[in-house]
Amino acid sequence: MPRSAAKRQIAFQGVPGAYSQLSCRAAYPGYEPLPCETFEHAFAAVEEGQAELAMIPIENTIAGRVADIHHILPQSGLFIVAEHFQRVDHQLLAAKGATLATLKTAHSHIQALGQCRRSIQRLGLKPRPHADTAGAAAEVAERRDPTMAAIASSLAAEIYGLEILERSIADADHNVTRFVVMSRQSIEPPVGKEPVITSFVFQVRNVPAALYKGLGGFATNGINMTKLESYQLGGSFNATQFYADIEGHPKEERVRLALEELSFFSNEVRVLGVYPAQPFRYQD
Repeated sequence: MPRSAAKRQIAFQGVPGAYSQLSCRAAYPGYEPLPCETFEHAFAAVEEGQAELAMIPIENTIAGRVADIHHILPQSGLFIVAEHFQRVDHQLLAAKGATLATLKTAHSHIQALGQCRRSIQRLGLKPRPHADTAGAAAEVAERRDPTMAAIASSLAAEIYGLEILERSIADADHNVTRFVVMSRQSIEPPVGKEPVITSFVFQVRNVPAALYKGLGGFATNGINMTKLESYQLGGSFNATQFYADIEGHPKEERVRLALEELSFFSNEVRVLGVYPAQPFRYQD
């Protein structure tokens, strides 16, 4: 499909009913969610013009960073234009006619099973891992087995016609996933109008104290770095790439100076996106 003919769609990884689709609905209700088999397919849908945006999970308050995203994101050629925080509210779903007394197994993604461990034990269920939460819900709906339950979103219950036997069964109530929204075009907000996040990747030179010296400019210029993660490149222990989020706009003088100082000690500094900070990140 030509880029000019791109539909008003937002791509996400997973099957209908996934928490990523729930995030698409919450943040972009005017867009049609486009399910994609893998994260690579979701990025490609935007790059090739099939979708205008992609909703990509990047980190979770319980599980930590989402695997592989930090490798895929810098190579995609896309830009981060927004962020979205989605509460992960696990429901216990089953086919019509099933009750808590008939259930024997709980089906879901391995992380969701871990996040609901106490509820699963309380109900006397045996955990059964699946590739994703919504896929587990789809299978439970298809099999109509009263002994099977799925742990998934309320949207999955709606899509697959399942009943919610218990609501909010997670062991902790602070389960939140942060998503970034990807686009082919960079959309920078104006300077000074609202809090802004700048995301970038960099590779420091392989010399003593390069990371310490490179990051010094953020401290001396009073810039809050909210995220810093490292990962190896190409299987080498000498090639490390860092992903960082800071509060501030590159066109602010203090941010410009800090990024300039970082570049002195880096082989590459590449901005992935400049976008409004969501109010959720400042909640206690």
